[in-house]
Amino acid sequence: MRRLFGSVRARATLGATLVVAVALVAAGAAVLLSLRSNLIGEAGTQAERSARAVASELAAGTPYDKLSGLDGDDGPVQVLDEQKRLVAASEDLERISGTDSDRVKPRPAATPSGDGDGDDDSDDAGEALEPGEISGESLFSNGSATIDGEAQDYRFAAVEVETHDRGHLKVYAGSPLAAEHGAVRTALTVMLIGFPLLLGVVAAVTWLVTRRALRPVEGIRREMAAITQSEDLARRVPEPDTHDEIARLASTTNETLAALETSVDRQRRFVADASHELRSPIASLRTQLEVAAAHPELLDLDGAVEDTVRLQRLAADLLLLARLDAGERPGGARVDLAGLAREAAEGRTGVTVDAEPVEVAGSRGQLGRVLANLLDNAQRHARSAVTVNVRREGDRAVVGVADDGDGVPDGDRERIFERFVRLDAARSRDDGGAGLGLAIARDVAVRHGGTLTAGRAPAGGALFELRLPLA
Repeated sequence: MRRLFGSVRARATLGATLVVAVALVAAGAAVLLSLRSNLIGEAGTQAERSARAVASELAAGTPYDKLSGLDGDDGPVQVLDEQKRLVAASEDLERISGTDSDRVKPRPAATPSGDGDGDDDSDDAGEALEPGEISGESLFSNGSATIDGEAQDYRFAAVEVETHDRGHLKVYAGSPLAAEHGAVRTALTVMLIGFPLLLGVVAAVTWLVTRRALRPVEGIRREMAAITQSEDLARRVPEPDTHDEIARLASTTNETLAALETSVDRQRRFVADASHELRSPIASLRTQLEVAAAHPELLDLDGAVEDTVRLQRLAADLLLLARLDAGERPGGARVDLAGLAREAAEGRTGVTVDAEPVEVAGSRGQLGRVLANLLDNAQRHARSAVTVNVRREGDRAVVGVADDGDGVPDGDRERIFERFVRLDAARSRDDGGAGLGLAIARDVAVRHGGTLTAGRAPAGGALFELRLPLA
């Protein structure tokens, strides 16, 4: 059963069919009940009309054998006296039920009221009526009768009348319910035949419409399976021209694939660049150690130490980038940017700090690394002076690091934040670094909810502005 309804199409078809089935059953039951109630009401009205016609004749003093309603053409009629004894009945009436008397023939002679036959009529006298008056209320009941050998169900109406010479009488008249039974049976037959056909149509239409609606989803699934198998992130899933939820799903899927492709390409370039950057200091250090092993007097100890330090810094930068890429978030400690800027500038030549007290929330170590990288970059390109300015602008803390060098060309002000990018003319690894400092600085700024941008300083050099939300 789980496999049978394992698809969205099957479940949607089953759900729609069940909902329509419940609605049809409820509507059909309501229609049948309403039809039956209306037809029974019409039969009761006809029976009441017949009963009142006979009651009018009795009130006028018409003898029992002259009553026009006893011919049996309109239905069975009974006339009962106060003791519920039958005094008149329709011709050819053979059997009756549903009235106060099941007799079909009147007694030969009526016994006067109070003859001591044991009948207690104290509670059956009905409402008080004047002679010749007919009761305004009618009582209704269902029963059956057999007239001239034909048995039917009837709706009976009972009307009371006070006569001048025969006392209090009750007239029962019946109207056949054959029309009601026939109409209900016909409606039920139509429903039993039509409802399954309608449910079949609903199920088929739902199945077809759902299949058509989900066809793009199957195309997306097949393409995603092919992308997973081929590992080709350049492929994209088809986007239908329906402008609905499925089209938006396809569009979002393609955006996710594009972001994933960009991330994978970036990771591949990062691994390739890191391998390239690590190869040079490792090869240099190995060469020096091999020369020293063969000729100890030729050992360049200072160069070996310099290559080792450079290799250590590069490994630390790569480790920090890896932690940032893994989603490491800074803490919520308060950091005094003014004090941090002074610490970063301490011991550096030509660096001037102009700072006002400003606090931000984050990692002191990571923010100190940002300032150190910005100062390293500024000193590398400055002619003589580097200026650090810490201030407050609205709800942001701003740290500006400016130099008096040649500045950054407009077209390269975003590219310099890419990893392993160096704009130095000679691309010297000794002087220009590995090209990771600004990339690390921007990643840390973004992790702290801030920004890092490059512009032109008043002195004509480069101006790097770090903007962070205040604590």
